[in-house]
Amino acid sequence: MVFLINNPLGYVIVLAVILFSTKLFGLIFRRLRLPEVLGFIVAGILIGPAVFGQFCGVTLIGFEDAARAGTYKVLFALEGSTGANETVSVFSKIGVILIMFSAGLETNLTDIKNTGLASVLMACAGVAVPFVLGFVISLPFAEIGLGIENVYRCVFIGAILTATSVAITVSVLKELGKINTKLGTTIVSAAVIDDVIGIVVLSIVTSIARSGNAVADNAFDAFKSTIYGTIIMIIAFFIVAVLAGFGVNRLFRWMERKWGRTHRISIFSLVVCFVYSWVAEAIFGVADITGAFLAGIILATVRRSGEYVDSKVNVNSYTIFAPVFFANIGISNIDFSGVGGTILLFAFLAVLMGLVGKIIGCGAVAKCFGYNWRQSAIGGVGMMARGEVALIVTQKVTDKASGLGEHALGGEFMIMTVLLILVSSVLTPILLKVLYSKELPLKACPAQAAGGEDAPAYFKGEGAEELSPSPSDAEVGRAAEGEPDQKKG
Repeated sequence: MVFLINNPLGYVIVLAVILFSTKLFGLIFRRLRLPEVLGFIVAGILIGPAVFGQFCGVTLIGFEDAARAGTYKVLFALEGSTGANETVSVFSKIGVILIMFSAGLETNLTDIKNTGLASVLMACAGVAVPFVLGFVISLPFAEIGLGIENVYRCVFIGAILTATSVAITVSVLKELGKINTKLGTTIVSAAVIDDVIGIVVLSIVTSIARSGNAVADNAFDAFKSTIYGTIIMIIAFFIVAVLAGFGVNRLFRWMERKWGRTHRISIFSLVVCFVYSWVAEAIFGVADITGAFLAGIILATVRRSGEYVDSKVNVNSYTIFAPVFFANIGISNIDFSGVGGTILLFAFLAVLMGLVGKIIGCGAVAKCFGYNWRQSAIGGVGMMARGEVALIVTQKVTDKASGLGEHALGGEFMIMTVLLILVSSVLTPILLKVLYSKELPLKACPAQAAGGEDAPAYFKGEGAEELSPSPSDAEVGRAAEGEPDQKKG
């Protein structure tokens, strides 16, 4: 090793390397029309020991223990156990909490309520079918640590496959001018509900898995370490969090009237976020990201303050904390040493089940609500994309320090999630555009149907982000899809 990073100043150069590399690869992946977070992870893999350290014997950022053991040579050696450096882990923890807090702030409960039963059932099916498929395909793979003897790990695989990323689908629907149609609104709302259900599922399965590994120092810990105690604590957390949320809502409405949208609102919001996260995991044994996500949903009910806080949190999160979190996945969590033919076969099957599960589950619900086969396929494909939440869930169940003990997945399973995000990010826009291109052209307005000069940006896919369609445009979009009229439905 050349530089041992064991003091605050040393971490400054490590952060500089991480931020530069993540931004560089983030821009490259954005140019390729892929999620930036994939670029962040690739940056972490390349500057960490996963590739160059293992296969070339030299790495830019590594860990002191491995360097002293002669596993590889390292320029910047992080002091501490391999893959468990505390300082980088703290930045990563703050990053994931802020990401989930921001996701909660962007969740509009009113919109979800207005979309009705179709969105809720699509979300439930979009969680249930991939979850079951992921669990089932894990059972024959005892060779790589899954199978019936490691049933919790099989459950974790199912939980990883449940998440949906709304960002890619929204961008494509905007480009095609379908975001404000009945089907488009249903898909977007279902994707948001899907993430809520997925986070709850993660909290339940990780809490139950930890119940058998917890060391009880007192009667309260002993109670939480039992399965029935875990279930009671999960229910109690949501009750307490919601009840406290009414008080938080009133407090922030008062602060909004008194101070308006000022920096102190953002600071107090972060206090609520961190308190909810800590209480969730330390007191109730629920995942900390669930507490952060719920805090964001609660603050989002104070509309103006929620939007203001989200804009401020995003600056801090995506400037430093989120890049460190995603890069640390590549540095600490991804391990190619255990990758072989079996794990690659399993990753391929898991990706396939993750994609097919969304199409079958969500498409079937859409069909039951009167959509035709093409529209039902659009509903399933629109829910297929994966992103940050899938990575966060995977990081949670592969983290050896998460209290899961022997139930934690190995770092090689992170490759499965990265492939899932990559494949779904590429296929979702392609399939959506193909499916929408199959719709019947508008006979009454051939210029619009062909995307000619007289066609609005809605049909050309231009300026969709800047222009909100008028009610007449939305009706034209629905007519092009052949959707049932809302009044008649």
